[in-house]
Amino acid sequence: MRGPTTRSGSVSAFGPTVVEIGRRSLIRIVRMPSILIPTIVMPVFFVIGFKGSFEGVTRVEGFPTDNFIDWVGPYALVQTAAFAGVGAAGTMATDLDNGFIDRLLVSPIRRSTIIFGPLAYTAMRSLIPISLVLLLSIPEGGSLPGGLLGLFVALIGGMGGALMLGAMGLAVVLRIGHIRAMALVQIVAFAFLFPSIGQVPLPLLTGWLHAVARVNPATNLIRMTRQGFIGEVTWAETWPGLLVIAVGLAMFTGWARYELEQRAP
Repeated sequence: MRGPTTRSGSVSAFGPTVVEIGRRSLIRIVRMPSILIPTIVMPVFFVIGFKGSFEGVTRVEGFPTDNFIDWVGPYALVQTAAFAGVGAAGTMATDLDNGFIDRLLVSPIRRSTIIFGPLAYTAMRSLIPISLVLLLSIPEGGSLPGGLLGLFVALIGGMGGALMLGAMGLAVVLRIGHIRAMALVQIVAFAFLFPSIGQVPLPLLTGWLHAVARVNPATNLIRMTRQGFIGEVTWAETWPGLLVIAVGLAMFTGWARYELEQRAP
């Protein structure tokens, strides 16, 4: 479906509109820096809290590393980046409540920019917790045998997870149409990340956790992100995570676009 046209008969340019919508969200951070508090506090909590609580698990036979920060750091990276993406969906919820989305729907812009603008903001916002986790992991004894390639893959994993769950958040918010939808989005994000290999390797999991973690897409995403922290980067460990990001983005952005079209005047 074509978006509304300007007086000259053409829709507004896609790229500049996405940039402006994303910039508007960044300005909100400057005006309300308190919204960054969870984004800053959560990385500290996950890295330090998980290390203190689960460090003893490295002594279990079969654990892939003797340095728990190398194991939990990438999980904290994915988790905090993903919740930064979910938080970015809160921008959409706020804009629905204040009528800004309705004004965009009747303006001469492509409808897809209303989705990709917040996602651009999500990508930029996710860099904050990703950077914090990496900076916190080094003093705690974290290593990166995968080198710069491992760091790059970790960045892709964290940002990809943020974009994927951010798109899911946009779809849910547009479906429900109210800021109260954020509570459901947070529950779904937690349910996606928790039953995975985030804290314990798959061979050491038992019962229903093992069964769920085997088929949970988050397992492949975390495995891809973690590989450079505990060894070399390989294509066999990378492509399943990239596939999760690609399929998740395609599915959730498509859903979000569909829900947006249902709101169109």
